[in-house]
Amino acid sequence: MNNQLTHGSITKSLIFFAIPMIIGNLLQQFYNVADTFIVGQFLGSNALAAVGSSFTLMTFLTSVILGLCMGSGILFSMYYGGQQIDKMKTSFFISFIGIMIFTVILEILCLIFIHPILHFMNIPQDIYQQSYDYLFIIFIGFFFTFLYNYFASLLRALGNSKVPLYFLAIATIINIILDVYFIVSFHMRVSGAALATIIAQAVSGFGIMIYVFIKQKDLLPTRQHCYFDKDIIKKIKDYSLLTCIQQSVMNFGILMIQGLVNSFGVITMSAFAAAVKIDSFAYMPVQDFGNAFSTFIAQNQGANLPERIHKGLKSAILISGIFCIFISLIVYIFAPTLMLIFIHPEEVEIIRQGVEYLQIEGMCYLGIGCLFLLYGYYRGVGKPGISVVLTIASLGTRVVLAYIFAPILGTVAIWWAIPIGWFLADTIGIIYGIKKENWTKPSR
Repeated sequence: MNNQLTHGSITKSLIFFAIPMIIGNLLQQFYNVADTFIVGQFLGSNALAAVGSSFTLMTFLTSVILGLCMGSGILFSMYYGGQQIDKMKTSFFISFIGIMIFTVILEILCLIFIHPILHFMNIPQDIYQQSYDYLFIIFIGFFFTFLYNYFASLLRALGNSKVPLYFLAIATIINIILDVYFIVSFHMRVSGAALATIIAQAVSGFGIMIYVFIKQKDLLPTRQHCYFDKDIIKKIKDYSLLTCIQQSVMNFGILMIQGLVNSFGVITMSAFAAAVKIDSFAYMPVQDFGNAFSTFIAQNQGANLPERIHKGLKSAILISGIFCIFISLIVYIFAPTLMLIFIHPEEVEIIRQGVEYLQIEGMCYLGIGCLFLLYGYYRGVGKPGISVVLTIASLGTRVVLAYIFAPILGTVAIWWAIPIGWFLADTIGIIYGIKKENWTKPSR
């Protein structure tokens, strides 16, 4: 099921490689939404606010692990595209050991410092205990998150985006069933939602690892590949750490915004929690398309095919642009209806604030679509540092504007700060591409 992205129709390769990734992440969002829906309907707005604010922190910490795995995956793609299989096997050995140790240390630190973390997030006292209960269990499951994301990154580097989807689908079904079982039948409250999530993650993590060891054993390192090569260590450090920094900065900025939102009280927190779920569903396809584009670029970079990279950039811009326009119209028009998925119709103020958020973000999805393509391109050509710069520009602008103007203008300042950050980063990335990457000149 491996797929070389270095030949054949570019548009077809991009679309068919991206579709399983998009479906997979939509499923991942869906089982997060399952938590939100069941918690909101059966446990009330306080529990929803606790899970929503905890989800932001969980996403930030998970992004650290995800960034390390994604960075290694880009390096795997380059070696695979250039048919440097021995180097790929050695990089697998080094990165697996390194990221696994890091994950275990992160998990232990989070469990030790959970109270200071919650205080940093400005969690209100009336939902503090529920937030603690939820996060404590989620932190225990970080190792399973590592297993799934590491082996999924390896398979995607080989052009196989279908198998990670299959295991994610299994996890989604398990998560939804256990959510109902633990919360509705056993009355375990938010702890039940967290437990359902980590059990599902464990199944997908161990499942995909076993698959790789059985079906892809010819690409796994043998004893002769298990050594610490200085050049490969440097490349893993450059790719994984910079991608990790990018993901961390991205989600730290989101965490800072969550802290500001929390200062407006439980009503705004509930509106934000529900609206962000919808927002994530809306732009998730272009985020995954950007990641798929990154693998396409990396394989062709490894195979030294600059003309195919240039054509791929044009195709990606067209595909992403069409989708962003379509989803912008859907979110803007149907924002009130979408909020009713999570919020009871009687919660008028929560719905009003959520609709306001969705309509502002919905008008600007072209900005985030462009930004994800820029991230994917620069990671794929071996310049993850540029992606970090763009992320800092986007999130830095968002946080600064939100914290300056929210006390004056209210929550609407937070909502507008987000797309302003997108468009500023887009401008920087495009100017750099034109001047340094010669985008306006066809590659030969």
